Amino acid sequence: MRLAAVFRDPPPSLAFEISGRGIAMARLQTPGEFSVRPLPPGVLSISPVHDNVLKPDDLAAAVRELTPPNGGRKRRDAALILPDYCARVAVLDFDSLPKDPAEQMSLVRFRMKKSVPFDVESAALSFAPQAAEGKRIHVAVVVAPVEIVARYEAPFRAAGLNPGLVTISSLAAFELVEGQAVTVVAKLTGEVLTVLVVEKGRLKLVRSLELAAASLEEVAADLYPTFVYIEDSLGVKAERLLLCGFGPLAEEAARRFKTDLGAEVELVRSPLGSPGEGDAGLHGYLKSISSGAN
Repeated sequence: MRLAAVFRDPPPSLAFEISGRGIAMARLQTPGEFSVRPLPPGVLSISPVHDNVLKPDDLAAAVRELTPPNGGRKRRDAALILPDYCARVAVLDFDSLPKDPAEQMSLVRFRMKKSVPFDVESAALSFAPQAAEGKRIHVAVVVAPVEIVARYEAPFRAAGLNPGLVTISSLAAFELVEGQAVTVVAKLTGEVLTVLVVEKGRLKLVRSLELAAASLEEVAADLYPTFVYIEDSLGVKAERLLLCGFGPLAEEAARRFKTDLGAEVELVRSPLGSPGEGDAGLHGYLKSISSGAN
């Protein structure tokens, strides 16, 4: 379910990632150069169940400052990477899928109805079947209220951009996970922890939740049961833990989790450096574009 394998159109010229603390932007012509504009506290309140943009003027101002001038030419395409917690992600398994895309969409919406805290029928939903595993088909699904997505898109459209690709940070950052080993990714963004479980390049599980505080104790309270769940449900032990967005906590986290979980612990890396809490998705998206061009 790599982005490069799903999106075949020519890449846009600009890519943006939004987090609660700021906006990161990269020009695809010079992908190693990131520009960042911080957001004042209170501009965003990230959630899948209410309006995220509390101060639209402040968000619009940051977008205008970041967007390179276009000389009055036609609207430019842009990739937009949204915060994990504004959407819901699931991995559904099926015995089979109908061939008709509309029937596939109906089936996925039906399966998601009871697992999200908003109306799935009117929500923006995207899904990607992954490589078949035995007789089961695992489908990665992301769904978010249309109103939430539209509010994030609005300042970019006002700045003369067309958000042709919209995804969320963890799915874009999934591009950075390599190797065949069963791998857990712990991605910390502010006080939101997103956990991904990856096996042989397939996404097996995604969880995103708010923590009471961005502390190692809070992270461990969710991370440790995830490792137990992997052994119980997959019948294998997670061999590797990747950390992203831990900042000054990274060294202590690596030492503690390696001892407690018995897994190799590394920081998430990308060809362009070390992703942080506000640009991991951007790093993953740029890697997918680079891989797709090769």
